[in-house]
Amino acid sequence: MKQRHLLAALLLAATPLAQAATDSLDEVVVTATRFEDKSTNKPVNVTVITREDIRQSSARTLPELLSTQAGIATRDLFGNNAASASVDMRGFGAASGQNTLILLDGRRISDPDLSGVQWSSIPFAAIERIEIVRGSGGVLYGDGASSGVINIITRTPSKQGGNGALSVRGGSYGTGEAQVSGGYFSGNAGIDTTASKYSSQGFRNNNRNDQTNARANLRWLTEAGELAFKVGMDQQSIHLPGGRVVQPALGIDLVSTDPRGTVTPLDYASRDGNQLALEWQQNLAGADLNLGIARRSKNQRSYFDFGGFPEYRDGDLTVNSFTPRVRIPHELGGESSLVVGVDVHRWDYTQRTSNSPANINQPINRIGMSQHNDAWYVQNTTHLSAATTLLAGFRNERVSMNGTDVYDGGAPGAFFGTAAPAGSFAASKRAHELGLRHQLDSGMAINGKIGGSFRFANVDEIYEFSPSFSHQFQFLRPQTVAGKELWLDRKFQSGSWRAAVFSNKVYDEIHLDPFGTGVGNTNLPPSRRQGVELDGKWQALADVMLNAAYTYTDARFLFGAWEGKRVPLVASRKASLGASWAVSEQTRLNTALSYVGSQFMENDEPNTLGMKIPAYSLVDLKLTHQLGDLQVNASVNNLFDRKYFNYAVSSQFTAGKYSAYPLPGRTLYLGLNYQM
Repeated sequence: MKQRHLLAALLLAATPLAQAATDSLDEVVVTATRFEDKSTNKPVNVTVITREDIRQSSARTLPELLSTQAGIATRDLFGNNAASASVDMRGFGAASGQNTLILLDGRRISDPDLSGVQWSSIPFAAIERIEIVRGSGGVLYGDGASSGVINIITRTPSKQGGNGALSVRGGSYGTGEAQVSGGYFSGNAGIDTTASKYSSQGFRNNNRNDQTNARANLRWLTEAGELAFKVGMDQQSIHLPGGRVVQPALGIDLVSTDPRGTVTPLDYASRDGNQLALEWQQNLAGADLNLGIARRSKNQRSYFDFGGFPEYRDGDLTVNSFTPRVRIPHELGGESSLVVGVDVHRWDYTQRTSNSPANINQPINRIGMSQHNDAWYVQNTTHLSAATTLLAGFRNERVSMNGTDVYDGGAPGAFFGTAAPAGSFAASKRAHELGLRHQLDSGMAINGKIGGSFRFANVDEIYEFSPSFSHQFQFLRPQTVAGKELWLDRKFQSGSWRAAVFSNKVYDEIHLDPFGTGVGNTNLPPSRRQGVELDGKWQALADVMLNAAYTYTDARFLFGAWEGKRVPLVASRKASLGASWAVSEQTRLNTALSYVGSQFMENDEPNTLGMKIPAYSLVDLKLTHQLGDLQVNASVNNLFDRKYFNYAVSSQFTAGKYSAYPLPGRTLYLGLNYQM
């Protein structure tokens, strides 16, 4: 679809809605400028999922919750508490985890490896709201914000007195979960805590998942600011069932005949994570100052049997960050504010490999990588008039990497191994953004933005095999994205709507092919992601709220051997429809319908496999009933027991063969939530 057709689609979709009432809803406070601010007067494409939205949703995990939003798709390998799940904003496919930046309280939890975000380490009870910033973030947050930013904001003690809540849930596949939260605020200080425990056998064989989380937020108010200290830990142990093979030429279809089975009964992984952050905010002579330091670490262990040729990995990743910034009001060009900041990140990564946990103290390979990211940025917002706002920003970021590898030929299990020669890499990239917003008298706002973002290759994309199958560090050129978008939005008495078109051109896209042979990564020729996003909420009746979202994404390679081919793992069409019905003052029924179109499998860049991941539709229900301080809830996910999967990888060696990851059928859950 050409850009003018996308624009026409936006205008046609938006025109009927322009007749809605003009009364404005209260503005929502967000952090799209890295300071608390109003979202409705800036050209930033923001959606906020509130605590009430989370409470009413039938979603079981954060990725499920995010998938109801326009422009966001999710992939899940197992369907067990979002283990190995990824979130894709605006069509990046297999590389979505490296192109959608995930933040927790404004700090990145997207790591420089391929392990992915640990979604289950953030229980719903700990979340105050979620901010989705589409097509922006490269200036303020830098590396990895190619398609946008998702910022998960946790609860902070603010109200005088105490509060608490306890919730329990149980259901299909031996699933049990408990969450407890509480807070207390007195005078100028308070604390908010959350702890949770999850356990499930999972839909698949060899997919037991045990997860434990705990976090605390402490807050002390000063005369013109505050001091906040946040600490958290998470632990996970999960068994890995692998994929189910389909090979029509031999009559093999394990997706249909044995979707719950496994061919990897010995594979497993575990993780221990810790994080702490200290932030001081102060207003000095009208300027807002924020000084933040943080440390986050994780240890990951995994075992893969590989048909009798086992590999055990033990890895540690630590990041220390220092992120000072200041917001200065001024009157140049009109009522304005200038945000200036510095981001300093120091990553240290080590990984040891062996043939078993018992031999890990004498590893076969010991890989080490250090990474330094240093950046400065400026962003200015000017209200040219009461109706018109101009935003402009610039960022410069430098990365340096140093890698080492030591091979021990005498280690147990060592067999014709190699060590990668030591390597180093350094590069600088810039991001920019220019946006304009104009508020019409009708209450509708017109927004436009152009910008550029970037990302650097991560550790797992760098450490690969040469064509002769020896280890080496393969440093790649940084990836850049040139984006533009136009959107209309409107908030009114009974709801809101948004309609957007976007186009992103990607240059030097970083591509990892772990299923191929020889060189496993490369920079691809230019590609393009463009599309339409429509969403809205409407209080249709006094007791019925409706919401809907639709996304069309056209993701294609522009040049090279795959010219004109669609990017794998990107569905062209996606839609969701939800309704919340207040049956009575105590009882509410929530329904959600989602549709995801067909998509090419990973590794099928030529689009020649002859089969695709099939389209699917799901229906979820959630019924809640309030009995004083006690809420009873029941939910059904995948009501009609659809057989589906949203990830599959085609074989590099056998035509027509692929491996898919079936997801759960109908699941039932019962829960209790007690507010104290």
